[in-house]
Amino acid sequence: MGKFQNNLQQHAPGRRQFLKLAGLGGAGLVIGLRLDPRAALAQQSGTPALSYNAFVSVTPDNQVRVLIKHLEMGQGIYTGLATCVAEEMDADWSQIVCEHAPADTEKYANLGMGLQATGGSTGMANSYQQMREAGAAARAMLVMAAAQHWNVPVADISVAAGVVRHGPHSATFGELAAAAAAQTAPAVDSLVLKNPSEFIYIGNPDLPRKDIGKNTGTALYTQDVQLPGMLTAVVAHSPRFGGKVRSFDASAALAVNGVQAVFEIDSGVAVVAQDYWTASKGREALKVEWDDSNAEMRGSKELAELYRSLLETSGTLAEKEGDAESVLSAAGEYLEASFEFPYLSHAPMEPMNCVAQINGNSAELWYGCQFQTIDQMVVAEMIGGRPEDVVINTLFAGGGFGRRANPFSDYIVETVNIAKQHPGIPVKLVWSREDDIRGGFYRPAFMHKLSASLGPDGKPQAFKARLVGQSIMEGTPLAEMSVVEGVDVSSVEGLVELAYHVPNRLVELHSPKVGVPVQWWRSVGNTHTAFSKEVFIDLLARNAGIDPVEYRLSLLEHNPKESAVLRLAAEKAGWGRDLPANTGQGVAVHSSFGSSVAEIVEVSVAGDRFKVERVVAVIDCGTVVNPDIVKAQVEGAVALGLSTALGDELTLTDGLVDQSNFHDYQVLRMSDMPEVEVYFVDSDLPPTGVGEPGTPAIAPAVANALAAITGKTYTRLPLKIG
Repeated sequence: MGKFQNNLQQHAPGRRQFLKLAGLGGAGLVIGLRLDPRAALAQQSGTPALSYNAFVSVTPDNQVRVLIKHLEMGQGIYTGLATCVAEEMDADWSQIVCEHAPADTEKYANLGMGLQATGGSTGMANSYQQMREAGAAARAMLVMAAAQHWNVPVADISVAAGVVRHGPHSATFGELAAAAAAQTAPAVDSLVLKNPSEFIYIGNPDLPRKDIGKNTGTALYTQDVQLPGMLTAVVAHSPRFGGKVRSFDASAALAVNGVQAVFEIDSGVAVVAQDYWTASKGREALKVEWDDSNAEMRGSKELAELYRSLLETSGTLAEKEGDAESVLSAAGEYLEASFEFPYLSHAPMEPMNCVAQINGNSAELWYGCQFQTIDQMVVAEMIGGRPEDVVINTLFAGGGFGRRANPFSDYIVETVNIAKQHPGIPVKLVWSREDDIRGGFYRPAFMHKLSASLGPDGKPQAFKARLVGQSIMEGTPLAEMSVVEGVDVSSVEGLVELAYHVPNRLVELHSPKVGVPVQWWRSVGNTHTAFSKEVFIDLLARNAGIDPVEYRLSLLEHNPKESAVLRLAAEKAGWGRDLPANTGQGVAVHSSFGSSVAEIVEVSVAGDRFKVERVVAVIDCGTVVNPDIVKAQVEGAVALGLSTALGDELTLTDGLVDQSNFHDYQVLRMSDMPEVEVYFVDSDLPPTGVGEPGTPAIAPAVANALAAITGKTYTRLPLKIG
């Protein structure tokens, strides 16, 4: 990875800036028609365009093409970024056409990361100003062209719904496109953006989505790609992580009609055939002997024993404020709770897949690309070319939750390794659901121990947290900027720089070496730190005999954002009202990716079963560009977080993953989805993250509702009453 590592560092942001933005995620699923991607992309492009900047162009037939630098995987980024352009351009919404931008770090870098990448709930946050400026610049050039043509002052021209007007004169954008292209692009500092009171599209809840092709079947996904002469490949992976091929017998696989080739690659044995079904049958017939000498052989039971033993020993210092140890010792009596979190699979509805065609030192790829810069560099190094020799056609993706932004480009590397054996021929790699769930990468398993002592007023005087779990960043090209003095900051985010005021704090971390591949998962460390923090705060409130909402507000007196979302959630949920028997309310509040979220749930219990009946979620995410999409994102985040509360759990036995598909990896069923109400805190501040912040608070809110009903404290996910 030498050259790749050096290239990556040239584009890398500062450590703290990256860490605040580096959680990766997304959501969505729809089915498209089988299309030749070259023809489909040509259809999308329409007639030749006149470009005004890297993001906006106008075709003579009056279409406004907006290039979207982030992956659209169901989160609505097509619509969101197009809204910003249309707003400042005064375009008609119907003339806006969106396309994924090409892989080009210079033009399309995520401004928060320095890489072209989608993640960390940064899509809107880092592009809001940039896309508004792109729209405003294009508008200015159209207006200048009209002013010259009509010989009138620029200031006297108006623009509305895609039409430029002055007195008796009017022209569409398309009619002015050629003349506008000849204008000098205005300097960014000369642009005057709209005041929020002037917004037509931003904040409008009724804008139709621009990825509507998912509903009509015209949206292009990797699985839809069909190219002349294309082959399809699958890979037989070691059933244990770290296992290697000792030997294999390909004779039975090659005897399957339609199987073209069987050969070893770094990650297993590839089977290449005319189609997926044939390749799968060939893989079933393949005989492989695996070498487990360097494989992870431990199961969940053994790893849990290791983690519990580490939980009793001092870890690497992650944060120290005041002297928590002395205060806890002097208190004599303090509250303590231990928490356990399992491995989680990302389990997107579209498993990993990619199409690649290698031609000497150049390559072309088609897939739902979430990490263009890294993937481009990795592939370039593999083929002995330059990053610009690697063309990436970014297609729609059916969800990701962080999985597609792999720092090692794992399934991309597999595709290219296979395609290199078939130069000039496009090869589609397909992972099955079983490959996806058993093949890594996962949200790491964690254990926490939290301790606190209370003062006479019931408030915590000292707080100590000790965490045990694998590092996501260690060993990746991103470690240099994300592992600080032995601490992976993504492991402890949410517990360091605690939102609640506690004068004495101590956070420690153990990062054991385990052979299970791990990666960021929607909201990253916040998936476990929010749970332990919020369940523990509820425990402290009960011990102090103070209402959980009032207790939190008393500790958030210097935190206006979390106080505001909590107050509004309590109001909308009717916190403290009389409820039916065996029904309770639970609350949690947490900030991540620049946004604050409070969630209050109502839960009913019947015997050893419980049901989440209602969720009230309030988010402060700055300016809400697309209210309907933000609501959908929060609802989706609630669904994913609730799935972890109710059943998601990936376990291992003797190093083998026990689960394989949705029948035993129990993602949330529609029958378990509660009513969800989403509210916003009004703000004119720039947008902050939306995709992930709704996930962390839901599981602790459910646990706290159960505690309100049963009087027990629930410290393990998934939640079980018995």
